[in-house]
Amino acid sequence: MTSADKVLCKVYRSPRRGELYLYVTREQDLAPVPDDLLQRFGTPELALTLALTPDRTLARANTGEVLAALHERGWFLQLPPLPDAGIAAIAGRNEKLPRGG
Repeated sequence: MTSADKVLCKVYRSPRRGELYLYVTREQDLAPVPDDLLQRFGTPELALTLALTPDRTLARANTGEVLAALHERGWFLQLPPLPDAGIAAIAGRNEKLPRGG
């Protein structure tokens, strides 16, 4: 593995929305991130710093897509997972669970 295969990156969490994460290169940090995205994201909270390599597995993001975005624009936004439709349907039919509204 060469240093070109490895990207040192910081991962920030959003204080406004759970499971919303912003990956940036350690070298550039938040500089390439558009101002309007940062305003919507909220004040970034550093979650971790890591060496990202093509063979590393991420929990909720495709490593190849993250690396490509970091090389192309300097940042990657990881969105929260979509709700599981099957679980939502079961919860909707379960009369013991509280209903919204």
